[in-house]
Amino acid sequence: MSECQTCGACCASFRVDFSVFETQSEGGSVPDGLWVPVTDNIARLRGTDHGRPRCAALSGKVGERATCGIYEWRPNPCREFEEGSDACGQARRRHGLPPLPAR
Repeated sequence: MSECQTCGACCASFRVDFSVFETQSEGGSVPDGLWVPVTDNIARLRGTDHGRPRCAALSGKVGERATCGIYEWRPNPCREFEEGSDACGQARRRHGLPPLPAR
């Protein structure tokens, strides 16, 4: 299992906007109830627009045992987020976690 499936720092660090066409009600896979409309074309994962973001689909404690409840159905920004990227490092620092070891 990759660090991405247990860390959760990114899920509690950034706003996640994506196309409404990725939502269940528009034929996609992101479950209705876990997103809010932003515009006619943009949706946002619920909880990621708070002052201290935390995706509503995230369960557990960041950095210890965090899991995504919609991992198979997550939107493209989540799928495209790269383990070990600069943004990953930023999220991990935000939560007091060490950087991932170089691969």
